[in-house]
Amino acid sequence: MARAVPALAQSAPDTTQRVLPNCPGYTTLRVATLVFVGNQVTKERTLRAELDFSEGDTLSATVLATRIEANRRRLFNLQLFHQVLSEVVCQDGRLTILFSVQERWYTFPVPILSIADRNFRAWADRSDRWRRVDYGLHLTRKNFRGRNEDLLANLQLGFNRKYELFYEAPGYGRRRRVGVGIGASYYRARALDYATVQDRLVTFRPDDGFPIERRYFTAGVRWRRTVRLLAAFDISYHQESITDSVNQLNPNYYLGRARREYLDFNLSGVLNQRNTFAYPLTGRYAQVQLVYRRFLATAPPQLLARVRYAHYVPLGGQFYYSAAVRGQMRFSRRLSYADNRALGYDVLVRGYDEYVVDGRHYALLQQGVSYRLFDAGRVQLEGLANPKVNAIPLALYLNTFTDAGYVSTPSAMAGNRLPGRLLASAGVAMHLVTYYDRVFTLEYTRTLRGQGGFFFRSEFPI
Repeated sequence: MARAVPALAQSAPDTTQRVLPNCPGYTTLRVATLVFVGNQVTKERTLRAELDFSEGDTLSATVLATRIEANRRRLFNLQLFHQVLSEVVCQDGRLTILFSVQERWYTFPVPILSIADRNFRAWADRSDRWRRVDYGLHLTRKNFRGRNEDLLANLQLGFNRKYELFYEAPGYGRRRRVGVGIGASYYRARALDYATVQDRLVTFRPDDGFPIERRYFTAGVRWRRTVRLLAAFDISYHQESITDSVNQLNPNYYLGRARREYLDFNLSGVLNQRNTFAYPLTGRYAQVQLVYRRFLATAPPQLLARVRYAHYVPLGGQFYYSAAVRGQMRFSRRLSYADNRALGYDVLVRGYDEYVVDGRHYALLQQGVSYRLFDAGRVQLEGLANPKVNAIPLALYLNTFTDAGYVSTPSAMAGNRLPGRLLASAGVAMHLVTYYDRVFTLEYTRTLRGQGGFFFRSEFPI
């Protein structure tokens, strides 16, 4: 059985009104004590590092409520807790500030049962779709050692084989400013999309064996001001190979080679000022990435630049507006087919799911208006005593959206019509926001080409 309970407050109460009657005449208040409750796994120094004040600091009484709320949201957006509540007590101008957290479940052994394609529509169009299924185990340990570190392991069998292990530490030291990330991955697949014809991928699947094999190792450093401001620099070594059959079918796949090795130097930065990271309604998000690729052979080097900016605006009542722009520019004297990718892979114009658009550069604009149909708060599951799993948040939004994208390329393969043309779509969607920051989307989309259909997605698109 389940019952709905009121949503746990994600906004701090009017702390200023609560404090001032106990501290008349004070315009500045000193932080005397910081107290954290509920962090059985999470180290207290991990939480203290997120705050922009500490014991001994003075805070202005006029902006105290705003300051406390901003810091409460910082803790909540670590995505380590189901809820973060704050309370302030003042005596003789001295503040005792309490943050109460409810920790999540941090170990996730999740069975892998997934389709071996870019999206559901691409998988459904395959004649051998039921063979193109992956299975295995995806294991994540978040908040490792209570320091907001992540361990991730993949053991994937089935159509595609993948073995991976990654460790991510966002920051060490008292202020947790500098961290590291290391990892290794090995992948091979029973089929390979080796060419694009009529804006669709063409697949080669041999009777036996694996037509492609990839492995890489990566290591890097992170600089972390807070959960809202991050930067990273990574160096990775990649080794990739294809069979002779693939090289004969498309000699341009690796520029005439069946094997290649290269180093990637990746510099990225993120400014995340959204009210919540799962389904943002206010704030902004910016991301910049630069990747320099140096081949350990005669292939020309590459420089890749990507940018993304999103803005979220409340319109009043239950209405919210969101808009995002993305762009990519790739520079090289010559690109292999495997590197000449734009829309339809990781990023797409919604509704064009069955197509891919190859090219060096792209621009994408997405915008939408959401209306909150209901927010059930947290549905309490009776019979489960563990607070980490016995309350499920449920919120449902009605969303209307439009997308527009464009891909620029010096030359497109004959028969591919989408590069160099405006891609646009509009649609309506339902967004379900639920357990552990998951967002499930069911949408109906019509494209500029006059095509339409229903699509299911498992993430917030903007």
